[in-house]
Amino acid sequence: MTNNFSDLAPEGRVHRRVYIDPEVFNAEMERIFGCAWLFVGHESQLAKPGQYVTAHLGERPMIVARHTDGEIYVFANRCTHRGMKVCSARRGSKNRFICPYHGWAFATDGSLIGIPHGKGYNGKIDPKDPALSLDRAARVDNYRGFIFASKAIEGPSLTEYLGPMTRALDNMVERAPGGEIEMTGGGFRQRYKGNWKLHMENANDLMHASIVHASSVEAAQAVADNLEDGAEDHALQMFKGNGLPLSLMDDVEIHGFPGGHSYMGGFYKEGQITQTTDEDPIVARYRESMIEAYGENRALDILGWDTFNHLIYPNLILNPKHQQMRLLQPVSVDCTIVHSMCFRLKGAPEEMYQRSVRFLSALNSPASQITTDDIAMFNNIQLALDEADTDWINVSRGLGHDQANDDGGEIGEVGTSELPLRAQYSAWRDLMNA
Repeated sequence: MTNNFSDLAPEGRVHRRVYIDPEVFNAEMERIFGCAWLFVGHESQLAKPGQYVTAHLGERPMIVARHTDGEIYVFANRCTHRGMKVCSARRGSKNRFICPYHGWAFATDGSLIGIPHGKGYNGKIDPKDPALSLDRAARVDNYRGFIFASKAIEGPSLTEYLGPMTRALDNMVERAPGGEIEMTGGGFRQRYKGNWKLHMENANDLMHASIVHASSVEAAQAVADNLEDGAEDHALQMFKGNGLPLSLMDDVEIHGFPGGHSYMGGFYKEGQITQTTDEDPIVARYRESMIEAYGENRALDILGWDTFNHLIYPNLILNPKHQQMRLLQPVSVDCTIVHSMCFRLKGAPEEMYQRSVRFLSALNSPASQITTDDIAMFNNIQLALDEADTDWINVSRGLGHDQANDDGGEIGEVGTSELPLRAQYSAWRDLMNA
């Protein structure tokens, strides 16, 4: 096992061990997921004391709860007695967490508050001993309602870590006429048999869209051709967009940043998906509510920010225009769970939320033609890398032609540049060798 992980991911190429070696995966859980700021929940899920969600910091299961003091705490979902998972539900409300094995009770800040038949310990255990409380994340912070936690005691602040990605979070919130968003309802969870990085590499890869998703492009065009009024919903426009010629894909702006973050710009040029026209009555009502809340110039500036797939390294992808989020949960070197969810915009017509749910279903549900295409690719890549005769994969498209941008990042010379992948592996090298 190398002590210099840079040898496995020099600029422009990556060794297959990065995807298949359990020792590399374990090091990633310690050095990347053990140090980064990771999204664990949204404050709308924790509006009242006692409300909680369960989350993960890397492989480590956690509980995120609002305590009676009004603060949000993030602590290990593992009993300090015999290691049992304390809470199996994904979300809910409790005034205490009781271990289902031996009944140890913990407050909503993780502190131990009760041991059944405690006299059996003959005074050798003090329930007030902090070591018996559920282990807390070293740092917890909140940006615009998005709650992040880190196991690292020291490191950059949350806003420093997010860098220019704060604008994506700002834009997601500001698209609500009421100035707030809510994470409501459920979402989708899908497991694939591949490394977590495969999904992140794919997020801003424009080369694959017209090839991998050719069948959904054809189906979308057939539906569009038969629409009498010419009205296309967001998912249909998205499906058709995947079929753009590669020459037009090169017109899309591809951005990469220090820290591994990236996004696409200039993805949507026309139609109701731009949210800046009155062609659709629902969009028109939404647009008017935005103008009333912000004034016309500011409202159009918010709605006109044309971006897609804001990737916050290492495991979060945001789409403000569609109120969507994807969160990756690494399980093992060759197993990953993808959580997909959407937000409600306070003050917006309810139909906007309904459209967001439909868009989520069309793109990220188990029945989606898009997601199933991608997952098939991830599964097959993992199988091939396990059995490959060639050790290296290539991520050099556009290398040497990326251009410095005034936002502190770089922009690819063409939209099909693999700049986002190189940004991710630059961050990977920095964190793995820290």
